[in-house]
Amino acid sequence: MQRLTARQREQWAVDGFLHVEGALSADEVAFLGDELDRVRRQPGYEPSDLPRGHYGWLPHAASLDDHGFMDRRDLLGYHQAFVDLVDRPNVFDLIVDIMGPYLLFSMSQAIVRPSNTTFPGYTHTDGGEALRHVRVTETSRPIAMKAMYLLSDVEGTDAGNLTVFPGSHMRPFPDSPERWPNPHSPGAAQLQGKAGDCYLFPHSLWHGPAPNRSGRARKTLLYNYCQMFVRCYDFEVPPEIASRCTPRQRRLLGDLGHAFRPGSYFYAPRDQLEVITGETGESVLADTRPDDLLRA
Repeated sequence: MQRLTARQREQWAVDGFLHVEGALSADEVAFLGDELDRVRRQPGYEPSDLPRGHYGWLPHAASLDDHGFMDRRDLLGYHQAFVDLVDRPNVFDLIVDIMGPYLLFSMSQAIVRPSNTTFPGYTHTDGGEALRHVRVTETSRPIAMKAMYLLSDVEGTDAGNLTVFPGSHMRPFPDSPERWPNPHSPGAAQLQGKAGDCYLFPHSLWHGPAPNRSGRARKTLLYNYCQMFVRCYDFEVPPEIASRCTPRQRRLLGDLGHAFRPGSYFYAPRDQLEVITGETGESVLADTRPDDLLRA
């Protein structure tokens, strides 16, 4: 499997995010973007009554046209392409190198941020208040992380950019109402990218969308991963989807190859390394140097 370069490993440790250029082809970007436009016209959950941050501005931007607001989760049933993105090698390989092989897929989400004059942007950490103050050390693997695929170009600033606070995944950060960080706070970095690029970042990195004044919608797909003991959230896998999955995809979606029993997700199945990496446990350990483990 592909490994992080030395430069990527340093950026992940110091800044808390990676920019993977060209993760999707132009044809894939066009297809997935069209699928989002189709999906938004099907019944589904797009929140309208959550009070803070994510959705408080929704009444000013809600629309079912191709460039209006969208926030739809549990995407795997809409098309096989969404299933196959779960373990896309050129991104998933890096996720395994960062998180290790004892992981689960925890959420899929499609977000469209329309261009408008009212949404001010916001920042947050993933996992809600429960995980906000749970951070890991610089030598630890992350508890959870996210892959964010751009389906539209993001150029300049205030274009719905993913905004991050580099290094905030490793230190306390002000989160009181009077000091709540925003996309224009000191230290904020509004990231740019091309359609098809992917950003990787852990749950504890402060991040969020900048205002979008670009005149065009920003379309993204977000795929979340967590350590096995955390468990997946926000979705169940119907049998008709599981039947179309590869063994690795089924494992990532929670199929351990045996009936549930106490401790199932705390103690990984014996074939976990082989299913996730394609290698036996012995070969994986033989190829892992002690300093690799320390830096992971």
